[in-house]
Amino acid sequence: MAKNKVSTAGQIAIVTGGSKGIGAAVAKALAELGMQVVICGRRVSQLDRQARAIKAAGGKCTPLPCDVGQVASVEGFATEVAKRFSRVDVLVNNAGVGSFSSPLHELDPKEWDRVLDINLKGVYLMIRAFAPLMIAQKSGHIINISSLAGKNALPKGAAYAASKWGLNGLTYSVAEELRENNIRVAVICPGSVNTELSPHAGKDAAKMLQPEDVAHAVTMLVTQQSQSFASEILLRPTRKP
Repeated sequence: MAKNKVSTAGQIAIVTGGSKGIGAAVAKALAELGMQVVICGRRVSQLDRQARAIKAAGGKCTPLPCDVGQVASVEGFATEVAKRFSRVDVLVNNAGVGSFSSPLHELDPKEWDRVLDINLKGVYLMIRAFAPLMIAQKSGHIINISSLAGKNALPKGAAYAASKWGLNGLTYSVAEELRENNIRVAVICPGSVNTELSPHAGKDAAKMLQPEDVAHAVTMLVTQQSQSFASEILLRPTRKP
C-alpha cells in the first residue's frame, strides 16, 4: 500500500546563494512544493529579480541580503527570518565560490580564506544560526550542497576540494548530533553542473548536469517519509560530458 504523500505546503525554506544557478533552481522547486522560500545572497538586485520570477510563477519568495561568511551578517539575517516567520523547516546551504587557477603552493592566502569562509565557515554559521529553531520545533531538514570534488582529487582546485571534503565531514557529524531532534541533515555531491561557478573547457554543456537536476535531488530529500533519510546523494551525468 502506498504511503501518503508528504505535505510541504506552508513550510519555510531558506536557500543561500539563491539568486542564480543551483540556488535559483532550488528556490523555484521548493516554491513549487508550496513552501515560503527565503533566498539570500550578497547581490540585492539579483535576489530581487529571482524573487519576482518566483512570484510571477505563483510561488512565495522573500529576498534578504546576507553574506554567509560574515558572523554579523548571518546573525542579522537569522534575526530577521525569526521575526518574520518564527520557524524554519528547510535550510539549503548552497552558497559557494570556486578557485581553479593555480596549484596550492601558488595560491594567495586571501584566496584560501575567501573559499573556505564561504564554502565551509558559511555553512557552520548558518547551522549555528538556525539549528536552535529546528531543535525547538523538533523538526527540520538541513541540506548542504557539496561536490564530487569532495570525494576526488582536484588539481589546481585544492582549496575548493578541501572546502568540500570538510563540508562532507561536517554534514555527517551534524547529522548525528541533530537526528534525535527529528532533524535530517544530508549532503548532495554533484559532478560538473552547467553554471558559471567553475571552468568547463572542452565539456559538452548539453551532457552536463543542470541546476534543475540538483534541485530535483533537494525535493526528493524534503519529501521523504519521516522514518528515514538519505544522508548523501552522489549526482552524476548519465553521459560523461
